Amino acid sequence: MAEPLKTFIGGEEVDVPNTIPDIRAALPEDRRAEFDRAINEAGVDEIHSVMRHWMLEAVPDPEAEALLDRLAADEAERRSIA
Repeated sequence: MAEPLKTFIGGEEVDVPNTIPDIRAALPEDRRAEFDRAINEAGVDEIHSVMRHWMLEAVPDPEAEALLDRLAADEAERRSIA
């Protein structure tokens, strides 16, 4: 069985799940059906990128989320001015 990967979020070391069952378990319940569909539809040439996407979603980074929120707000403001 694969050992969890490690990363730092907010200065603290956290485990990043790296098996399909562990990623699924780490996701909010309302995201699991979409995860199951994505994994089941992924071909051999796509499975790694699909798993990486969901691994990152399973371990949210508040700093990254704040940056994405700010970028979305900036984009919305830019569109309303244009």
